[in-house]
Amino acid sequence: MAKKVKAIVTLQITAGKATPAPPIGPALAQHGINLMAFCKEYNARTSARMGEVIPAEITIFTDGSFKFDLKSPPTTFLIKKAAGIDKGSATAHTVKVGKLTKKQVRDIAEIKLNDMNTRDIESAMKQIEGSARQMGVEIVD
Repeated sequence: MAKKVKAIVTLQITAGKATPAPPIGPALAQHGINLMAFCKEYNARTSARMGEVIPAEITIFTDGSFKFDLKSPPTTFLIKKAAGIDKGSATAHTVKVGKLTKKQVRDIAEIKLNDMNTRDIESAMKQIEGSARQMGVEIVD
């Protein structure tokens, strides 16, 4: 018989640096799971990707057990990394802070494709380009 799901929690955590301290502790402790077990397993599964922000979708069952799936890093994180910038522009349409090539946009779209609402790489690229424009990053050929 399948376990009954109590809650589904999504957290964005830096790879290899999960601790029971806030924000992870308060978000998960209210559902009664073993925080140290989650942190150890998350850190072990993400140790190869240190420094990246890796979202985890945690399914918590009524008996206190859990399972989690790792998602791809946030689009803004990947854009900032590819463009070599620290943050986006406060006035995106007037002040440009970086540039991305079509190849970089395609690479980001391929990373994000499994977590997006499309299976078409061209549509995924358009979504990435839109996010980049909102951050003040230009797309060049």
